[in-house]
Amino acid sequence: MKNLKTLLLALTAIAGIQSASAQTNGYTNLFNGKDLQGWKVLAGKAEYKAENGGITGTAVLNSGNTFLVTEKEYGDFILELDVETDSTLTNSGVQVHSHYNPAGHEGKGLVYGRQCEIDPSQRQWTGGIYDEGRRDWLYPMELNAKAKSAWKNGAFNHIKIECIGNATKTWINGVATAYVVDTVDSKGFIGLQVHAINDAGQAGKKVFFKNIRIKTTNLRPEPFAKGIYVVNLEKNTLSAYEKQDGWKLLFDGKTNTGWRSATSMAFPTKGWEVKDGMLSVLGFAGGESANGGDIITNDQFKAFDLSFEFRMSKGANSGLKYFVTLSEKTTGSAIGLEYQVLDDAVHPDAKLGRDGNRTLASLYDLITAKKQARFVHPIGSWNTGRVVVYPNNHVEHYLNGIKVLEYERGSKEFRDLVAISKFKVWKDFGEAPQGHILLQDHGFDVNYRNVKMKEL
Repeated sequence: MKNLKTLLLALTAIAGIQSASAQTNGYTNLFNGKDLQGWKVLAGKAEYKAENGGITGTAVLNSGNTFLVTEKEYGDFILELDVETDSTLTNSGVQVHSHYNPAGHEGKGLVYGRQCEIDPSQRQWTGGIYDEGRRDWLYPMELNAKAKSAWKNGAFNHIKIECIGNATKTWINGVATAYVVDTVDSKGFIGLQVHAINDAGQAGKKVFFKNIRIKTTNLRPEPFAKGIYVVNLEKNTLSAYEKQDGWKLLFDGKTNTGWRSATSMAFPTKGWEVKDGMLSVLGFAGGESANGGDIITNDQFKAFDLSFEFRMSKGANSGLKYFVTLSEKTTGSAIGLEYQVLDDAVHPDAKLGRDGNRTLASLYDLITAKKQARFVHPIGSWNTGRVVVYPNNHVEHYLNGIKVLEYERGSKEFRDLVAISKFKVWKDFGEAPQGHILLQDHGFDVNYRNVKMKEL
């Protein structure tokens, strides 16, 4: 009996130590280590069970996405957990600030909300932020390619997710991965995902979750590595992180300050409008620079990271040009390297040029943008363009977070392309050391907003 009492006292002491450990630094365990109390399964048919001190999710053939979610909703928090997959094809994720529509997905139930992606495949998008059941990708890991290798297959990986205010930040094994400033969902449940599968070879594949803990009080934003692109969905604003990282707005959302006509020192008196947080070119029968004309920044730039949102009307044509010097003589639009803004399905320019090099996000008349349909938002919706010009003249175009082309400005390959383009008549086209940013008037309704730049 004495030995039994001693054993019970020892076990009680151990339990007390474990409980205290769970509260270390203000964290509380979300999983009790023995059963799924406080959690519930939503949507698909994948299986979850508590085992070996963690939670195992098992894929089931022909099931939709399945989620094990907390019964409680959370507002601001820092969440940490360890995750391993037993296959490089076992996609998973961690839901935050999420919700459930039982009538969604044709009555099968729909979980929707932001998700920290777990992607052990060759794509390596673990840590990216996906909007499950709603807006698709918010932060593909093409935006922070250096962090793609943070996830290690064949082992448990540590994931940290911070949701404070309107910002969601993720870390994989201590590496800063994604940063989104959103405008929806300030609270919701937390969930663990087993992805849908339709391949019998993936049936029975597992995802392992353990050490799931959360902190909800005395929160302070964790330091985030410098130089990481932020997806900021607020209109014409910069987060404190972006400001510290050197970003500036080229359009303040209220005035035309910083912009002028490409043909005079004043802003056009017609053809352009600043309204509802947008800088908009007004349609005029599809004529090139026939109404208000192109507008350019007052300042000129050498190397930069430039991001902008645009929304097109049906059949629209416009563009963002860079390294515009105004030295070329032309009766139409001013000359420069152009990120094409075009309704590929309707506007005839999409079928001109060579191999589609006049389509959306292409380097106009020079290099074709390689796009996936799922990453092109429909007409009437907002798309995000991005142009990065490095100090070494390497240039990249992005569309909705996906890199669609890259080239070396001034290289032999670049000059060879210019020599067979409409720009061959201008000496040293596209090689100026600096130039203006231009928004093109091509006679169609196109809206621009969130135009921001970081000089490199």
